Amino acid sequence: MDTLLAKVDAENPSINKEIIAKAADIIKNGGLVAFPTETVYGLGGNALDAQAAMKIYAAKGRPSDNPLIVHISDISQLYPLVDGVSEKAEALINAFWPGPLTLIFKKKDIVPPETSGGLDTVAVRYPENKVAKAFISACGVPIAAPSANTSGKPSPTRASHVAYDMDGRIDMIIDGGSCEFGLESTIVDTTCDPPCLLRPGAVTLGMMKELIGDMTVDKAVVSALKEGEKPKAPGMKYTHYSPKADITIVKGDLDKVEKYILEQADKGKAEGHKVGIIATVQTEDSYKGHNVLVIGDREHPETIAANLFKMLRKCDFLGFEKVYVEYFDEDELGMAIMNRLKKAAGYDVVVL
Repeated sequence: MDTLLAKVDAENPSINKEIIAKAADIIKNGGLVAFPTETVYGLGGNALDAQAAMKIYAAKGRPSDNPLIVHISDISQLYPLVDGVSEKAEALINAFWPGPLTLIFKKKDIVPPETSGGLDTVAVRYPENKVAKAFISACGVPIAAPSANTSGKPSPTRASHVAYDMDGRIDMIIDGGSCEFGLESTIVDTTCDPPCLLRPGAVTLGMMKELIGDMTVDKAVVSALKEGEKPKAPGMKYTHYSPKADITIVKGDLDKVEKYILEQADKGKAEGHKVGIIATVQTEDSYKGHNVLVIGDREHPETIAANLFKMLRKCDFLGFEKVYVEYFDEDELGMAIMNRLKKAAGYDVVVL
């Protein structure tokens, strides 16, 4: 299969209406199109077409019990898909849609089990990205779209990331530039009361609790699911966001963290291994003489979130065998950052 790569104007996709129309035709004919959102690039197919959903799983190499997120381009598209919307769900919708928030509802039969991972619920998101909205609207159907990467690998935040993983596997990639947030959407289960946070993201727990009051946090946010437990949302069960290198997160006072990482990097280098260090602008100078990737600024966690998957992918590009990463505080956006890092590291955290 030849994969078409087409660039569109991120701020005014109507300029490229022929490209958007081509992408929509592919969807209408059962094909797959990768497209940008404000979080990461999605791998889209017709959410109401069971065969399209199965094509998504095949292209990603993704287990079919891992549910897909259904993307809409207008709030009116939600109600034919779901069996009821609670008051708290309505409050979240009014506050954060369109945006980087996915909500889980009881589904109607129009949503095939192949899209919902065999669950009786469906995850729905109304993205804010202009290209995403134009594309979904042109399709005329809701779009099922997990992240457009090979299953288990770092999510793509640029079209080049998608092409690296998906060239020859899908019909088309819409290049709408880099993604704003760089982490997948927050996921909240609204079928329970209080609602339950299943995956942290740019819409933080604090922001939501201020609006709707009490919420619970699923244990999979901070630890791996046990064997046999069924995932309620994407990314809860399987290895995720992982480069080829072994990753270790180091937690403790920053001076102790720097000392430990330096000792381990020196040891690995002496043994002939290619070791990488993911650091911040505050600490990069502490690791001179080593392979350092600067992920962002600790005082501005949004910069760390935006660069996280890019840096994990760069670890593979540079051929690192072992990577050490500094720990980040798990408050607000830090919860989302550490959720992704822990999964990438297989929960290998050294506490000093």
